[in-house]
Amino acid sequence: MEKKNKTNLILEDYETHFYYQKSNLNISFNRIAFIFFIFLTISIIFSSKALYLGSLKKKENKIEVTKPDYRASLIDRDGNILAKTVITTNVGINPNLVINKDKLLINLKLIFPNKDFKKIKEKLNGKKFFYLQKQISWDRFEELTLLGDKSIISEEKISRIYPHRSLFSHIIGQIDDDNNGISGIEKFYDYELRKNNKPIQLTVDTYIQYLIREELIKSKEIFHNLGSAALLMDINTGEVISLVSLPDFDLNKRETIEDLNYTNKVTKGVYELGSVFKTLTLAAAFENNIVEPDTNFEKLEKKIFCAGNLISEYDNKLPTNLTADQILIRSSNIGSVRIAQKVGLEKYKNFLNKLGILSKIEFDIEEVGQPLNFRWGKCKLATSSFGHGITTTPLQLAKAYSIISNGGYEIKPTLIKKEKKNILIKKILKTEVSQKINPILRKVVSTKEGTANFANIPGYEIAGKTGTADKVKNGIYTKDKINTFVSIFPFSNPKFVLLVLLDEPKPNKEYVYTLSSGQKYKGNWRNTAGWTTVLIAGQIIKNIGPILATKY
Repeated sequence: MEKKNKTNLILEDYETHFYYQKSNLNISFNRIAFIFFIFLTISIIFSSKALYLGSLKKKENKIEVTKPDYRASLIDRDGNILAKTVITTNVGINPNLVINKDKLLINLKLIFPNKDFKKIKEKLNGKKFFYLQKQISWDRFEELTLLGDKSIISEEKISRIYPHRSLFSHIIGQIDDDNNGISGIEKFYDYELRKNNKPIQLTVDTYIQYLIREELIKSKEIFHNLGSAALLMDINTGEVISLVSLPDFDLNKRETIEDLNYTNKVTKGVYELGSVFKTLTLAAAFENNIVEPDTNFEKLEKKIFCAGNLISEYDNKLPTNLTADQILIRSSNIGSVRIAQKVGLEKYKNFLNKLGILSKIEFDIEEVGQPLNFRWGKCKLATSSFGHGITTTPLQLAKAYSIISNGGYEIKPTLIKKEKKNILIKKILKTEVSQKINPILRKVVSTKEGTANFANIPGYEIAGKTGTADKVKNGIYTKDKINTFVSIFPFSNPKFVLLVLLDEPKPNKEYVYTLSSGQKYKGNWRNTAGWTTVLIAGQIIKNIGPILATKY
């Protein structure tokens, strides 16, 4: 019987190698090892080469960029996005890689029919890379890609987008090309926006902001004003619900706005605001127990002189005998002077300082104006009593009206939504000031003698005061006006202050005015706040009132 062949593995030490022995067949193990080693080496070389090429690989028409730091989102009080950091695509052209310029121009015209192709053609004749479209839409990018032109180069970039474009431009502010905040919230909270991933929530209401802005745009159609502004604020918390200043600008254009026309009129604009100061004058008298609403002022002059300067009534038909409340209701200049004289210089000055009228206000953006230095004297006391020769910002004026109307509590205007609200913590005025002043401000709106009857919107109990001031240009008073109306509503339980300002409005003789009584007027030659700003403010409250009643 033939024995079966056995496979024996013989491991022998032979200098530096091993070998297998099977039956009579010997296979050198070092040969196999050598072949394996060669194979492994080749594999490593090819793998390394592939990895190296992969690290260098990039799309033929795409350039790499260094991504700037991420910035947290900004949201409104309801969580709606106001500013967001996203990955966007920019597309440009390298003229040196263009094969057929005419063909490329034709294709680009089909994709971007609204672009200035005269400039594009000039750039194509050059040698420098230029951007064709930043933050291009996916549809346009796809169309460009399908052209298969190697001269078209794209890049991905972290970008800041603003869905509402111009709506919050003066609040949010701008960033530069390096993603640094240069104005507004973007600058003031630059560190926080870079540090945190959590969105920063603002106090503003997007829908209300939109409605107010629309009415200010309409005001220009009616009164042809140079600009306008509006501020809506909670008088108990200082939360700014809306802040609009026109003209504004599209934040997505990434342009540094330096033109004075784009000044934030609410926070940075420093103005003489006229008769709205009469409310402060009467409030100072109430705070110091100088007069009561029914205190009678007899034999009021039609005009007086102070240091050779004439002070007169805006309306010669005003009675010479007026009570303190009637002086405010009918907006008497001479009456306000007499009240201020009773209060006295030091007490009046201290009262304004309490309200923060004369000093620079602290706020959540850097674009804040500094009221002009004011040299006090007897004549300055007289003129400041009715808002002439004294300046402040609309933001500070709205704050002052809030304190006067909310029971005398200090507030700090803010754009930042806080979980814990500091409501009415520090009391700086007597409660009686509000109790006395609010009904009078209501009569300014609700009575025929008042100057703000166009704002007497049924159901909202609007109270307020008008202000008409000659605009100062290059240190000289002009015939151009700054017309202001500050309103508090509802006066029985004050919650909101609304300030509306029109810059250089013009009388509209063709416009049909309608009083709350239903009586109509066509046209008016007077360029006062009562016939311009009040009208716009009333329409604003009429539009936003239902929202405020529902949400706040």
